[in-house]
Amino acid sequence: MAVRPRIAILGRFTESASALRYRGVISARALVEAVWAAGGDPVTLLPGDAADALDWDQRLAGFGGVLLAGGGDIDPRRYGGDHEHESVYDVDEVQDTADLSLASYSLESGVPTLAVCRGLHIVNVVRGGSLVVDMPRNHRNVVQEIRLDEGSAPLGIGTDRVSISCYHHQAIDRLGDGMEVVSRADDGTVEAVVIDAPAWAVGVQWHPEDTWSTDPAQVRLLRTLVEHARGR
Repeated sequence: MAVRPRIAILGRFTESASALRYRGVISARALVEAVWAAGGDPVTLLPGDAADALDWDQRLAGFGGVLLAGGGDIDPRRYGGDHEHESVYDVDEVQDTADLSLASYSLESGVPTLAVCRGLHIVNVVRGGSLVVDMPRNHRNVVQEIRLDEGSAPLGIGTDRVSISCYHHQAIDRLGDGMEVVSRADDGTVEAVVIDAPAWAVGVQWHPEDTWSTDPAQVRLLRTLVEHARGR
């Protein structure tokens, strides 16, 4: 049996985790199960803004890859947006600091990286881009089919059309440096990018964990992360 490479997933803060009796730091069960099904060993890491918590060179020792997961909104002040907009929710300074720091490290240091939903937004902000604070028509609970461009081969999906499950009210506005758009939705929303980095790095606006159990294309995306992580 092939060794499962460890995939780092930065945990999300939650105010309710009844089984634990306290607030929690969690990863979505569907997400970690999807990574496991693709051959990886998902490990949830504690976010933090202290120097030792952001020492990724030390913390990622023994990890093969990083998955930047979905979550709440990034503070719009991080990219010059309207931080008082009524739609903005679940902003957390520690979470933002940790996510942005991890994304910057992994992309600069040659760690295979998959960015999903908020994770894609994080990468865009790290690369100097901006976000639509609230889409004219949000994509919460939207399932749609998209076409992948010729440059999408690094995603490893292996087909030019894919059905995607979306849950977001923000999207890429100004594209960050070193990011190539390889798919857009019919309304123009950026759905997939290939990221210029020393190692494999891609981002998708959708949630592959939503449909991995019934859609082989989503497993192939995650398996591509795992294969690059194994080779690191």
